[in-house]
Amino acid sequence: MTIAETLTGVTGTGFTDGTYYGSISLDSAADIEITGTSQGLADAGLTSLGNTTTTIDQVNIETRQGATIAISSVDSALAQIDSMRGDLGAVQNRFESTISNLANVSENLSAARSRILDADIAQETSAMTKNNILQQAGVSILAQANQAPQLALSLLG
Repeated sequence: MTIAETLTGVTGTGFTDGTYYGSISLDSAADIEITGTSQGLADAGLTSLGNTTTTIDQVNIETRQGATIAISSVDSALAQIDSMRGDLGAVQNRFESTISNLANVSENLSAARSRILDADIAQETSAMTKNNILQQAGVSILAQANQAPQLALSLLG
């Protein structure tokens, strides 16, 4: 299969020096292999071409290249796992914080409800009435105490 694409007015493999941007989509019922010379890879700023979705069961580790690809695939998988674990750890921390906060709110609401339900309304009403009577009696006594010195002064004067 040969691909001929026109880029900036140049057809086929005779590209002039320069940088070209675009995308190519390859669809085939057969396997598609992309290869290049080491000089071509270096010119493109690459060290190797490969399939980023390589799985370990697809790699022949009997060769140096296969073992290198397997190690690279495992490293990539471990990096993805580390990234996912970090993301999941952050989510787990947020969940734990939310759970702790909700447990605290629940405990506070339960304590407030308990204090409200445990109050004996009759006893609290009688205690309030008693305190009001004592307060009024205290005010009356102070008023009488203030009048006694004035009475003595009026008798002298």
